[in-house]
Amino acid sequence: MNQFRYFDDHLEQRTKDGLLRKRVIAEHATARTIMIDKKEYVNFASNDYLGLSGCLDDLKMSDLGLSRIGSGSSPLVTGFTREHDELEHFMCDLLGYEAALLCNSGFAANSGLLQALFNEKGVAASSCVFQDKLNHASLIDGSLSSAAKLERFNHNDFNHLRQRLEKSKAENKLIVSEGVFSMDGDCCDVRSLNILAKQYRAWTLIDDAHAFGVIGQHGLGSIEFAKPDLLVITFGKAVGGQGACVLAKKNVIEYLVQFNREYIYSTAMSPLMAAINLVQIKRCVASHGSRSRLRLNIALFRELALLARLPLMESKTPIQPIVLGDAEATTTVQMKLKQKGIWLSAIRPPTVPFNTARLRVTLTAMHTEKDIKELVNALGEVI
Repeated sequence: MNQFRYFDDHLEQRTKDGLLRKRVIAEHATARTIMIDKKEYVNFASNDYLGLSGCLDDLKMSDLGLSRIGSGSSPLVTGFTREHDELEHFMCDLLGYEAALLCNSGFAANSGLLQALFNEKGVAASSCVFQDKLNHASLIDGSLSSAAKLERFNHNDFNHLRQRLEKSKAENKLIVSEGVFSMDGDCCDVRSLNILAKQYRAWTLIDDAHAFGVIGQHGLGSIEFAKPDLLVITFGKAVGGQGACVLAKKNVIEYLVQFNREYIYSTAMSPLMAAINLVQIKRCVASHGSRSRLRLNIALFRELALLARLPLMESKTPIQPIVLGDAEATTTVQMKLKQKGIWLSAIRPPTVPFNTARLRVTLTAMHTEKDIKELVNALGEVI
């Protein structure tokens, strides 16, 4: 029988190419350490940038005043609760938007948003989405599942974007970028992007998953530099929670409530999670000391890594990629680091372009000077 034989064929090919993904059980994890198979490692693979995901002991369930634990249904049936409403209003007040919409994950927020915006064939025929080539898969998939035309511009290349905009005859133009790019760690110049968008009567959408809580004087992310028309904030990184939020004008959010299939047909975020997210966001905004330590850790790592002649990229964020190129060689280096008690991610195609496989070092406020020195010394020995 040959039904679905391609499963085994593709898995075998992935193994030969050194691209087979495997899950591991994290028996215990913090922003600084992780335990796998009863062995503890220094953790340089976490997006818990401020160490807030480990604040469970300080979280008193009795203080949350929950209406219930599970939402029980989709938001448009009986799943929208007081906890959801409070979280949405808080995000609007914090970031200066008219309305917000909670989603169960950052992927769901991005893909559901882009699909819904260009769902009608008549509208889609006169619409074009311009995406940075290094945008997250959720943004690309959202565009591909919509009926709007998709144009991709070179990474952070606004001259190339301008050329694309000049040639476009679309009535509805949306420019999409990440605030901090998840694989390269560099930032989008949102202020310049907004200026360019206005020149061509386009809207902007920024996915601020890796910027919120970290970037800006007050840790509010890209919004401290410029206000995009649509903003996506996720709660699973610096916030230390789970889920995401889309912010925009009131009519945009109302439109999404009517046409966002992911939102309409998914069980709503747990009220428990919504209440926890609200507590965590308040902690995140107030974590000025942790942000200062994080910035010092980034500066220390880059200083030591440059002295060690490691191949750094131009990133001033917690994401510090070290591009080695070959996928198999990158995995080998990752395993050697594991033997030295260091846990970090080997990122390979198709997550990143071919020949750009990399070690993705992520720094947090919880790492010590000793941790960072050990990391750089180990990298210098194995690369």
